[in-house]
Amino acid sequence: MGNHVVAEGNFLVPNATFIAELVAFLIILGVLGRYVLPPIQKAMRERQEMIRKQVEDSEEAKAKLAEAEKSLQNALHEARTEAAQIRENARAEAQRTVEDLRAQAQEEQARIVARGEEQLASQRSAIVRELRGEIGTLAVELAEKIVSQRLADDAQVSATVDAFLAGLESKDHVDQKADA
Repeated sequence: MGNHVVAEGNFLVPNATFIAELVAFLIILGVLGRYVLPPIQKAMRERQEMIRKQVEDSEEAKAKLAEAEKSLQNALHEARTEAAQIRENARAEAQRTVEDLRAQAQEEQARIVARGEEQLASQRSAIVRELRGEIGTLAVELAEKIVSQRLADDAQVSATVDAFLAGLESKDHVDQKADA
């Protein structure tokens, strides 16, 4: 049998092409690691920092939003409370105004009634005086007719009328005291 070269076809034994490819791969890997990878890592770190900052800003914005919503709720609650207080004050003021107007109306009514009573009393007094005069005259005429004589003397007529009126006044004072 002859000379066979067994090592040529063995894939486990490295040959020069493999070593050259390995060296070229390591050189490319070194160039990529030295010149390409640092800017990519820098860009990635910057991107990660920017994302982290955005996340922090977002969380801060959420916290501010929650605080603003809480402030809004507090302000709404205060506004509602203040509005209720204003309504209550307005109702109380309206009630006081109604009571004041009612008291003024009652005072006015009492004043009008008192004035009316005064006017009625003065009119009554005037009518009583007028009626007394007429009654005196009528009484004298009636007395003349009854006695069938005519009183000729004015002094006698006047004295008779005055006596009659005095009797009426004394009776009127007794009636007024009984009414009071």
